[in-house]
Amino acid sequence: MTSAPSPLNSPSAERFPVVVVGAGPAGLTVGNILRAAGVDCLVLEAGTRQFVEQRPRAGVIEEWAVRGLERRGLADRLLERAERHSECEFRFDGRAHRFAHTELTGRHHWVYSQPLLVTDLVREYADVRGGDIRFGVRDVRLHEPESDRPAVSYTDPDTGERRLVHCDFIAGCDGPRGVSRAALPARARTSRHDYGIGWLALLAEAPPCADRVLFGMHPGGFAGQMPRSSRLTRYYLQCPPGDDPADWPDERVWAELQRRLRAADRPPLTEGPLLEKRVLDMHDYVVEPMVFGRLFLAGDAAHLVAPIAAKGMNLALNDAFLLGDALVTHLAEGDDSGLDGYSARCLRRVWEYQDFSRWLAEIFHGVSDGDPYRAGTTLARLRRLFSSPAAAAAFAEQYLGTADTY
Repeated sequence: MTSAPSPLNSPSAERFPVVVVGAGPAGLTVGNILRAAGVDCLVLEAGTRQFVEQRPRAGVIEEWAVRGLERRGLADRLLERAERHSECEFRFDGRAHRFAHTELTGRHHWVYSQPLLVTDLVREYADVRGGDIRFGVRDVRLHEPESDRPAVSYTDPDTGERRLVHCDFIAGCDGPRGVSRAALPARARTSRHDYGIGWLALLAEAPPCADRVLFGMHPGGFAGQMPRSSRLTRYYLQCPPGDDPADWPDERVWAELQRRLRAADRPPLTEGPLLEKRVLDMHDYVVEPMVFGRLFLAGDAAHLVAPIAAKGMNLALNDAFLLGDALVTHLAEGDDSGLDGYSARCLRRVWEYQDFSRWLAEIFHGVSDGDPYRAGTTLARLRRLFSSPAAAAAFAEQYLGTADTY
């Protein structure tokens, strides 16, 4: 779908300074920043409220992102309920190797699933700050986003009526398959990298075997544990891209998890029912620039970093902080500096995280492709993390994310 001419003569047209397309972490954070500043905006979302509050997504939030949410009054429930992690653990050569990143940096990771964060953000935007959000909208279209008279139209799910909304700016926060990406002009450049592997994403109704993230590097393939709560655990298993989850019965899943995450000095995993099985094909992409006239992309509409490095939700929040603040400064003060520098500032962190994801992918998968040379260099890198303070500090900085002024 491409952008369409604006039906300017519609008698039922509305007007908002900003229309946000997509109610994920990026769109909802932008909306909340605008509402806190007294700026009217409209959030349009194709899914129902129940759907966006329950769809499975990421769960690791970096400390700078938590502090950014906190400064905007959006982290109260997160700080009450999230688990704070001070270390992770690598498992290779049949043993566990603890990596205490907080001892090196003084910073933490928080584990707080995206559904919980989205639930908090929807509540704050719609129920507390009185923001206008319309769920279940159909056939959303962007009209003349590169002109000085952009608009968005959609079909009302209850009445079937076609609605038109004029605006000054459109925040495209609706992911890689949304209308914002479809409306991009030919000059938009999308860079993509495919890893050639898949991850079987699992959600187990079972407690984690350790209160930290585990990375298992095994000749049979990567495995990972990401704690979600005291009774829920996210696991990942490397598999061929495009693999069918039906080919992974519970017995096979647990056998592989036990094998790949085994460490002689640690207890076995606690098994339980598997509530979810999905195969994720590992790939990254970046859209440049992230601004096209009055259309500003944020989150997965602009970039994707594979879950290898657990950076996706953090990048979405970074975009939202920059975009929300820049829109407020423009609309309230007439200062365009934030909007003018938005794409470049976002992309600097995006490319840093892309680079780290590729480096970490080599660590995670380098021992499992049957190449003894690649396996040897991968193990050398891993051992260096635990023998070189400089290598450990460099990894910790990238793993936890670089601080900024949010």
